[in-house]
Amino acid sequence: MPAVRRNELKEKIHEIIFEADTPAGKAFDVVLLILIVASVLVVTLESVRGLQSHYNNFFYALEWFFTIIFTIEYILRLYCVYRPAKYATSFFGVIDLLAILPTYISLIIYGTQYLLVIRALRLLRVFRIFKLGHFLSEGEVIIRALKASRAKITVFLTFILLLIIIIGSIMYLVEGGQNEGFSSIPRSIYWTVVTLTTVGYGDITPVTELGQFLSAFIMILGYAILAVPTGIVSAEMVSDMRKNTLTNQACRYCGKEGHETDAVFCKYCGERLNESLS
Repeated sequence: MPAVRRNELKEKIHEIIFEADTPAGKAFDVVLLILIVASVLVVTLESVRGLQSHYNNFFYALEWFFTIIFTIEYILRLYCVYRPAKYATSFFGVIDLLAILPTYISLIIYGTQYLLVIRALRLLRVFRIFKLGHFLSEGEVIIRALKASRAKITVFLTFILLLIIIIGSIMYLVEGGQNEGFSSIPRSIYWTVVTLTTVGYGDITPVTELGQFLSAFIMILGYAILAVPTGIVSAEMVSDMRKNTLTNQACRYCGKEGHETDAVFCKYCGERLNESLS
């Protein structure tokens, strides 16, 4: 892979935007978080009809102000990394793009501006800004546990799906002739899902003694079923004892973070970290 020529301006912008260890970088990120919170608050208040009728123009102006600021920030992020496509397709890159698209789309499709609440996801940067890197490490443990247990969880969910279909069919046979709520097997399956997950909306209730007995059994069964996936994931987390300390350092090529303290190369794109200017 050919070497990428270093650019001092890009390095400086990258240090301010991506790094939170410098005074300028931390100040930038804190201001960014304040703007994100303010923009989400504006979108939320705009949905209140009473406020919308009185302050519609004010909200509209603020919405475009925040969008322009975030657009400039997004362009600068793409500019200061040496491989913009890598950052654009990363998790935070996609979130940054989604944070500005709804406003522009709203020029064509009315109402899409309310999707700007996606900007709240950008608050995840708070872990990096306030040096809560250990949370990133714990997040890695959870992700690895979920990946390791996906086969078991798939089998479990398949079994639950079959169980729901069987119980729903039985409840239709028991209640269908005497209860309008159980008017079809799909409606009975809906009731089974609501009951088995212990939600219990109460919009459909059995009236026969046998139906009520089955209902009580399903409620009790629901507590046992909820404990199974929790136990599967917890067991995988216990077995995963690897504790990697992650840093807040962002790769200058792809923009991704979460590298080990002794990392020399980026684990996402393979480029060297902390290269000096040449």
